Amino acid sequence: MSASEAVTVDDATTGTRPRSAPVSTVTVGVLALQGDVAEHLRAIAATGARPLAVRRPAELAEVDGLIIPGGESTTIWKLLAIFELAGPLRDRIAAGMPVFGSCAGMIMLAERLVDRASDQQTLGAIDMTVRRNAFGRQTDSFEADLRISGAGDEPFRAVFIRAPWVEETGPEVEILATEPRTGKIVAVRQGHLLATAFHPELTQDNRVHTLFVDMVRERS
Repeated sequence: MSASEAVTVDDATTGTRPRSAPVSTVTVGVLALQGDVAEHLRAIAATGARPLAVRRPAELAEVDGLIIPGGESTTIWKLLAIFELAGPLRDRIAAGMPVFGSCAGMIMLAERLVDRASDQQTLGAIDMTVRRNAFGRQTDSFEADLRISGAGDEPFRAVFIRAPWVEETGPEVEILATEPRTGKIVAVRQGHLLATAFHPELTQDNRVHTLFVDMVRERS
């Protein structure tokens, strides 16, 4: 698939919206430099929005909202610089474009990091302190049922892989979910910005993506 090619989903049963629901005209991009890009694109399509892989500034300019997927946060930052996306992305965030970061994406959106790599930078968009790899290594991956504010009453089965957690939030940050075993913050929202420590794209439950796409629609 080319960087500018939209993904479509034929099976309406993968989404949370009925087949007869009108298709939104909003375009939601996925930063396609590293990580779970295809999984996020499928989840966006299932909500009725138009998904778009973003690798270049021209593609970033096309989208109404953006997802920064999981992966390796230091690598994602280096690729942002190489593809000349860091500055344009910061400008779009400052202008109010909704952005959702999952796992490494949460780290990328944080103002402050614990155990920051020596050359690591972030977008500094959400007033929070995030600890990288807080739940352990790859072998410590796990799933947990979460109650997510704004995502309905049913528990959400969240997948944690080398996941961060949030140690501190500023006054404008809304805590959406905590991990039940540790009580640590794993989902937050600050205005037009959303972040989760887990990977909602690795499940068939599209409620978190629906929440984000609704945020994009409100802004559009």
